[in-house]
This record gives sequence, structure tokens and C-alpha cells, in this order.
Amino acid sequence: MTDWAAVVTADFPVPDDLGAAVAELLELLTSPDPEVRDWQAREVLRRWIERGVLDERLAALGDAMVERFTHPQVQARTFAPLILANTVDRATAAGLLDAATLAGWRSAFAGWWLTEPDVRGWDDELGWLHAVAHGSDVVVAFGRSPRTAAPELADLLTLVAERTVTRTDYRYAQQEEDRLARALAHTLARPELTEAQATGWLASIDRLFATGEPGPVPVEAANTFAVLRAAYVMIDRRAIPHRAAVTDAIAARLHEVFPPYPARRAPADPASSAGR
Repeated sequence: MTDWAAVVTADFPVPDDLGAAVAELLELLTSPDPEVRDWQAREVLRRWIERGVLDERLAALGDAMVERFTHPQVQARTFAPLILANTVDRATAAGLLDAATLAGWRSAFAGWWLTEPDVRGWDDELGWLHAVAHGSDVVVAFGRSPRTAAPELADLLTLVAERTVTRTDYRYAQQEEDRLARALAHTLARPELTEAQATGWLASIDRLFATGEPGPVPVEAANTFAVLRAAYVMIDRRAIPHRAAVTDAIAARLHEVFPPYPARRAPADPASSAGR
């Protein structure tokens, strides 16, 4: 067994038998021990991917992560997206893999992400699980991949919205809303999107809001409000095509559920500008 803690400390040297090392790391990526899984297996794989060490194994690595989405153990399922995101990012940076391969991964990821039953951010024994946040990182990676065309980008936006509104008992407590908002912002930064595509994901939000009834706010609705607020800030502060249309559309939804949120942006205060 390799001393992976020592490998991390030594700045991730590459062993002679790389195939055996990768096989060992992939097994450790399923470990219930968060130190082994997160700070050793995941960290070594991430660094080797980023440095191009695994370029010839990239397709096989992505396939292995996709297969993990059906793994019986939650930590194995929820750490696969992190390595898949690294793999897609490396493919983008190095011009590797074809559109069909990435499309297959994207479809498999979407099927898992929408149906994963355990979306807790943290477990006291297993450590970070973070299915929602880790899945958001995959959306970021696909969202900035040049192999992802405008219709697929629009699908990614809708995927984020659908994951957000899915019924759940878990209230976002570990910055899941921020990671989802980041995924939206990165995908919306693509110039290929039309205004209709950039705002179409809000139809999923509208569907949830249409089911609202008097009484306590459902958890998924509270999560959705949080994502909308975070997305507004993420998008409003970035140079994003259709920024005004998207933020206006988000503001309209927030106003609908809590009228003190302004539905429209107020004009600049002339007196304030004159005093500068």
C-alpha cells in the first residue's frame, strides 16, 4: 500500500507503475475515511489530472467516475463528480476528448444528480458528501467546455434549476446555494446563449412557486429562494451576456414571493453621483 500522505507532502511525484497507482487511488476514493478519500486520493488525482500526468487515461478515468454514480455507498457517488469535473476541465485545457464522449458523461451525470437521494453536505463520520455542491462543480466544467453547444448549455441551466427545486428534507446549510449560483453564472457567461436560453431555466422555478400554499415554507422552496438570491449577486457582478435580462427575471421572482424585494432596478440617484 502506497503512503499517499507522503506523496501529498512531497508535491505529488509520479510512481513508475502509474496504472497500479491510479487503480489504488480510485479504490481509496470510495473510502469512508474522509482523510483518505478527500485529502489523499482526491487530492493526488486532482493534481495529476491538472498536470497532464493522466492525459492518456483521461477517457477511462471519466468513464470510471460515471460508473460510480450507481455505487451503493454515498461517499463513492458524491466524490465521483469532483474527479469528473477535473477531467472535463483538463480536456478543455488540453483540447482532449471528443464531443460525443463528453455528451455521454453529461447525460449520465444529469441522471444521477437529479435522483441522488442523499444530498446532505456533511456527515459526522463520513465527512463531506456534498452531492449538490460537487455536482455544481461538474456543471461549471461542462459550462465552460467548448464542446458544449448552446442547446446543451441551456439544458445545464435547467438541470441546475431542477436540482434546486427537487423535493427534499435537507435545507442548504453548507453553501450549496453559492455553488449552484456559481454554476449558473459560469454557464451564463457563454456568449452562444440567446436571451431566451439564458432565462429559460426560470420556468422550473415558476413551476415550484405555482404550487405554493399558505403555511410553512417547504424546504425546497427555501433552498430555491437562497439560490435565487445568490445567483442575483453572482450574475449582477460579472460581465455576462444578457445580464440585465437575467437579473431582472430573477428579481421579478424574488418580488413575487417577498414583495419588499424590488421588482425593478431603481435609477441612479443624481445627488449621490454629484457628490463624488
